Amino acid sequence: MNTLKRRTGQPPRWADRLLEWFCAPHLLEEVQGDLYERFERNTTRLGPKLAQRQYAWEVVSFLRPFALKRKQNEYSSLPLFSIDMFQNYLKIALRNLARNKAYSAINIIGLSIGLAAAMLIMLYTKDEVSYDRFHANNPSIYRITSRDITPAGIVEHQQPYTGLFPGPKFHAGVPEIMSFVRYRENRKDLKLGNEVKSQTVFFADTSFFSVFTFPLLSGNPKIVLQAPHSVVISEDMAEKSFGTTNVIGKTLLFKEDDKFEPYTVTGVAKNCPQNSSIKFDVLMPMVVKGEDMANNENWFSVFMNTFVILSPNASPKVVEAKMNQVYLADARESIKLMAKKFGVQDKTEYALQPFTDMHLSKELPASNGLVDESNPTFSYILSGIALFILLIACINFVNLTVARSLKRAKEIGVRKVVGGARTQLIIQFLGESFILCFAAFAFALILLELALPTFNQLANKALALSYLFDTQLIIYYLTLFIVTSLLAGFYPALVLSGYNPVQTLYSRFNLSGKNYLQKSLVVLQFTLASFLIIASLTIYSQFNYLTSKDLGYDDKNLVVVDKSNLKRSEVKLLKEELLKDQNIIDVAPKNGGFWGTVAKINGDTQLSFAYETVNETFLPLFKIPVMKGRNFSKSFPSDSTQSVLVNETFVKKAGWKNPIGQVVDFWLDSTKYNVIGVVRDYHFASLSQEIKPELFTMKPGNAYAKAFIKIKPNTETASLQHIETVFKKLFPLSPYSYKFMDQENLKRYESEAKWKQMMLFGAILTIFISCIGLFGLATLSAERRTKEIGIRKVLGASITGIVQLLSTDFLKLVSLSFIFAFPAAWYAMDEWLKNYPYRINLSVWVFLLTAAIAISIAFLTVSWQSLRAAMINPIKSLKTE
Repeated sequence: MNTLKRRTGQPPRWADRLLEWFCAPHLLEEVQGDLYERFERNTTRLGPKLAQRQYAWEVVSFLRPFALKRKQNEYSSLPLFSIDMFQNYLKIALRNLARNKAYSAINIIGLSIGLAAAMLIMLYTKDEVSYDRFHANNPSIYRITSRDITPAGIVEHQQPYTGLFPGPKFHAGVPEIMSFVRYRENRKDLKLGNEVKSQTVFFADTSFFSVFTFPLLSGNPKIVLQAPHSVVISEDMAEKSFGTTNVIGKTLLFKEDDKFEPYTVTGVAKNCPQNSSIKFDVLMPMVVKGEDMANNENWFSVFMNTFVILSPNASPKVVEAKMNQVYLADARESIKLMAKKFGVQDKTEYALQPFTDMHLSKELPASNGLVDESNPTFSYILSGIALFILLIACINFVNLTVARSLKRAKEIGVRKVVGGARTQLIIQFLGESFILCFAAFAFALILLELALPTFNQLANKALALSYLFDTQLIIYYLTLFIVTSLLAGFYPALVLSGYNPVQTLYSRFNLSGKNYLQKSLVVLQFTLASFLIIASLTIYSQFNYLTSKDLGYDDKNLVVVDKSNLKRSEVKLLKEELLKDQNIIDVAPKNGGFWGTVAKINGDTQLSFAYETVNETFLPLFKIPVMKGRNFSKSFPSDSTQSVLVNETFVKKAGWKNPIGQVVDFWLDSTKYNVIGVVRDYHFASLSQEIKPELFTMKPGNAYAKAFIKIKPNTETASLQHIETVFKKLFPLSPYSYKFMDQENLKRYESEAKWKQMMLFGAILTIFISCIGLFGLATLSAERRTKEIGIRKVLGASITGIVQLLSTDFLKLVSLSFIFAFPAAWYAMDEWLKNYPYRINLSVWVFLLTAAIAISIAFLTVSWQSLRAAMINPIKSLKTE
């Protein structure tokens, strides 16, 4: 600097000495050059003496941060990586966080919520993908499935069920199939003391425990299912039935035909794992009659799951080809008979599905005795919500750190002047980020424990915090912690470490015009939040539509009582006894569950349909009108043997213009049935399914399995007492239970109800995190503009005007987010609604309401802090610098 030409005068020498003493060598020339340029301008403008005084004052102001203690070599003497360095960084980081409690709290709360959401979804996803993977024979376990292929080569129908034949016949004819097991569900009446209850039971081949890994507490897995009247129960069932798990040799009474038969407990199994598609409390041996195995037409009867184990090096495609060869060879005559007798032209092909694919399969789900079928879309949606929340929390961190950087500008300038390298500053700020994330991570574990019960209820899971101690999950969480810390801290560290020390120490540094990233991140935050609000409102509207839409029948004040094998004479007696109470309006029977079949219409044309067995009181009880023809009637005795009713969809599918008198020819019944009436379409299944063809019969050979009892409004207690008394009097050995039809209909939409709540929670969390970030930014903005606010108030600005001034910029950013959120949300929700044949139309009010919610919440958040700033005494404001 001695070579610098000075046109007028000389700066005070003592001031230059101070600079040389305090400044790091690599910054001295830059600092002195800037000061000399200002000195020369001041000499020309003010004169030499005033310029020297101004120079001395600027040097003292510049060196004010160093006045208490000289730290010239503190940073330059430290290596980049040392224990002393880390101790120093830790001390300074903790001091900064403690000094700025509100800033630290906002970041910790936001990050902890984001991390808790991410960890929760990791638990959920891990549980989803872990289903059925605990079996020792995996991945060699497969389920036999089938598909029907039209003569044109189109796959018309896929089903995961089989009949009696595929298991044993494929095992015998395909060398690669080492073992098989058939598995099906049923219900039996169980008598415990004087109490009779309906119990779900499962039947399986003797190979069940060699194919699947379900450990037994007691009993020999090779022989527990050999005896016809043996039974294996779970430890929960043992405790419930006998009060102990030491129950080998004890008996349980199950109803067979009209009497209770003893079944001997031969084994007690550990409770099935939570992540298992097979869950049983009672397992019985599958007994197949010889005549059933001799009837070759049973190739076409499907009602159970069949699993096989392939040899280690077997190719599933090769095995499938051999299975179909066995089928075509064994069922050749039956295939010809079905084609001749019923006009069946579709070709059946068998295939293999990996056992571990069932849980998340859309086409071939875990059903018909298998449980907990799921949809991978749920995992995608939840992961998306968790990512949104975590991303918004990280955006908060970046925004607040950068916005708060002006308050730390002089600190950064001091560190650079005394020799601090940029790398050291980056490490310092990343260290602060890691400390904040560590605190947030610890708090997230607490939030996770608190949220798990509610989440389990919504997601139908049994997740526990102990699952966190899985090695794989721990690696995931550590990765999440490191990535979040780097994501949240890396950009601010780069920005802060790059400040010009001369400008910052002269207080001439600001971010004006350079905060595009900050603004973009605010827009992104509210884009994500607005997206979730729209999704929540749409799902809520669709759920409300599904639960309030007219189903086409009256389900109010309708009690459903189950009774298997309910005979016609029993229905008559039950109705007579029930109608003795004036609160009972009428009674109608129906078959249980869902029956479906195929029949010929219009000659050889086939039509599949729902098959309902009712009597003449069913339609009037449900207030379902007959649109053409007539209802069943006692005045026509032939109605029970020769007549059927069909719904409007059946008529459309059949292509009938005049349906009355048309003939329906059932496969397994030589009698031809005449259509006597057309029933108005009603939603007998969930609104997530289109109305399908439906046929009603009073055929005497078909059993009833439930009674619908119409009661007067507001008489539930008295009516239910009478119903129970009559039922137990007439059927003392049958289990009694009841349910209300309208409540059962609501249960069909439990999935939608749960997703409505999940999306609502996600939207609330994103809005909350976005708002605390906005609150922090508004606070820092008000602090930076304290003096400006004071000047405006002195010049006559009103509080309302100042609030508007401070709020407008943020509200513009929130409004800008709608440009991105609305199209994305419209597309996503329109695609989601396509899953429902009966759906709402996306309405403008959803988007207007979202905009109103987002702007209102943002305005309240920002204006609160703006109002506080506007009400500060201007004298105090003007004193601050």
